[in-house]
Parts: sequence; structure tokens; C-alpha cells
Amino acid sequence: MGAELRGTTHLKWHGMSPGSRKDLGCFYVTLSPTRKVVLCESAIDALSCLALQQECIAMSTSGAHPSPAWLPILIAKGFQVYCGFDSDETGDSLADRMLQLHPAVKRLRPSKHDWNDVLKSGVSFP
Repeated sequence: MGAELRGTTHLKWHGMSPGSRKDLGCFYVTLSPTRKVVLCESAIDALSCLALQQECIAMSTSGAHPSPAWLPILIAKGFQVYCGFDSDETGDSLADRMLQLHPAVKRLRPSKHDWNDVLKSGVSFP
């Protein structure tokens, strides 16, 4: 339903390609059938999360959003949903809001700023 864009040079930037519709879908990766879903802020974090924890479905919300349109569907279908947003003020506050809106969701906070930083540091999954 679109594409996430991210700068790969010394200039830090990110966004969505024109015409993307986050409300109609999401980016996710998995290696095996599982009921554990980790919500990440970006596609690169979802890929990094999966590299660290291979027994999950890692999904990108394309930014920190407390209530993506498709989240109630996952919860209703019995998935174990974890909010893996970044370890920063935005990630923490929006994760708190997600947990208020959806009590079935649990917080899984990266030990570094985000899952890509955890992967690059060589630290194991929590």
C-alpha cells in the first residue's frame, strides 16, 4: 500500500512515497508461523527485530502511531501483540498511549534507541 523511504547518507531523513496509504496495510516480515507480533516504527526496525528475534512477526507502523487501523483485527484474532517502538520520548509516550487504548498489547522496549541500533551493537534480544 506504499513504500517507506529513508536516507542512507549522512543526511538523516525518512518519509513515505507519494500515494502511500498506511491505513490500508503495513510492512511485515516473518520466518515461521507464530502468534507473536512486534510492532516497530519503521521497516528497517522490523527487519532488525526479526534478525534479533526470529520467532515473531515484525510489523512496521511507518512511524509511531498508537492505534493503527489494523491493530484491533490482530488483537481480535488472538495474536500476542508487543509494542516495540523506539526508546525515546516519542516512542515511549505513544507506546503508553497504545497500551491505554489496547490493554492486550504489551511493551517491548529496545535496549538501544531502536531495533536497528540493537542489531548493530551486537546486543542480544531482551
